[in-house]
Amino acid sequence: MQRKSEELKRRLFEIYDLQSVAELLRWDQTTYMPPGGAAARARQMAMLERMAHEKFVDPAVGRLLDDLRPYEEGLPYDSDEASLIRVVRRDYDKMVLVPAAFVGELESHLAASYESWVRARPADDFAQVQPYLEKTLEYSRRLAGFFPGYEHIADPLIDFRDPGMTVATIRDLFGRLREQLVPIVRAIAARPAVDDSCLQQSFPDAAQWDLSLEVIRKLGYDFERGRQDRTPHPFTTRFSIGDVRITTRIREDDLVEGLFGSIHEAGHAMYEQGIRPELEGTPLADGASDGVHESQSRLWENIIGRSRPFWQFFYPRVQAVFPEQLGQVPLEAFCRAINKVQPSLIRVAADEVTYDLHVIIRFDLEVALLEGRLAVCDLAEAWRERYRQDLGVTPPDDRDGVLQDTHWYDGTIGGSFQGYTLGNIMAAQFYETALSAHPEIPAEIEQGEFDTLRRWLRGHIWQHGRKYTASELVERVTGKPLTIEPYVAYLRGKYGEIYEL
Repeated sequence: MQRKSEELKRRLFEIYDLQSVAELLRWDQTTYMPPGGAAARARQMAMLERMAHEKFVDPAVGRLLDDLRPYEEGLPYDSDEASLIRVVRRDYDKMVLVPAAFVGELESHLAASYESWVRARPADDFAQVQPYLEKTLEYSRRLAGFFPGYEHIADPLIDFRDPGMTVATIRDLFGRLREQLVPIVRAIAARPAVDDSCLQQSFPDAAQWDLSLEVIRKLGYDFERGRQDRTPHPFTTRFSIGDVRITTRIREDDLVEGLFGSIHEAGHAMYEQGIRPELEGTPLADGASDGVHESQSRLWENIIGRSRPFWQFFYPRVQAVFPEQLGQVPLEAFCRAINKVQPSLIRVAADEVTYDLHVIIRFDLEVALLEGRLAVCDLAEAWRERYRQDLGVTPPDDRDGVLQDTHWYDGTIGGSFQGYTLGNIMAAQFYETALSAHPEIPAEIEQGEFDTLRRWLRGHIWQHGRKYTASELVERVTGKPLTIEPYVAYLRGKYGEIYEL
């Protein structure tokens, strides 16, 4: 059995390396590749993804998994060997249903779609990318169709990203959360607005860039195993545990977007860098789900990065970098400004209280697209109407409307956004548990010390990679199933104090 286990790992390493090369090409496409390389890049990525898929669904892999079942059953559930066989079998049983030719076609299309979006967004030209999006919707429905037996067409697409979640479970969770959020938003709207004019100044690009590097290095992002670059839409990518890269975008008229974007992506990257090296080259060397991954980025970006203890330490440094802009602005005024609650157009720049409403809108729209209740040609108008209804703001153009996120233009439609809100909920539940074990964490953060929190996250979450499902991990770490209560309590406590509710 040991020989068969080693053979499985050898095959997985080959697949892992092919996928890593494809990711490297994708990273290059979104950072430095000249536009003229788009057609060849689509072809190259399609070839690599098709090859990786063919190797993974090879019947020989299925036979190895069958032969290893008695071996797996004789091992402890949480052992590396049993976990690897279990996770690979789960992936194999799904991916064997998807034809390799389809994988290549889809990857080629998505590469071309992304290039169209890169041109369309700054030009505010939804019509340019609409044909690509219509084709993406067709591919997404075809992909879902390979998995019979699901209750809803979006369920298998959601399961790829957040295993175990369905349209029904997410609608229930989001419905209960929305019931709690709307009264908080209304109560805040009735209070005097927070003055955030200190953030609406000119902050030179180069100074912002250097500051972001300094902050994320202090948080624990390892630049010996990563780097930061620029891209139209920030993301994190992993080529190996020793090479996890992040990207950001900076606006000179807004200090918040670039800095908090870097912290957000560093949260993703520290998770990937914290996976145990022994899992390298296997499907275990990845995040447990989109939701768990987002729990790490949202925890660092918001629960830590927007907290007063964090700025008690970092604000003097920010004032030193921007003395003219912030030298005379008190710490308390700055902290209130970065936590201002105000309905807005852009998801990635939204405040914590209204953020999840952005996610719910997107989730509802993509479900409507998949169900056929909404046509792509009507998507931009449907987007504007939902923003008017739910947030009281209307996008003046498509650039800050339906074109703002890259997700539907470089990936399938279905399951693209729910992970962000699941991540917010998990982050609060994880952090509540960490504080119970280490109540000294806020005081340490105030001194610029993050070791205790990092060690706790690494020991309880990061090191395991995909060994556990999201639901298993949440219960294992916190002792209870996923619940919105810690998240709602966090928002009420923090913003109740800021707005004197």
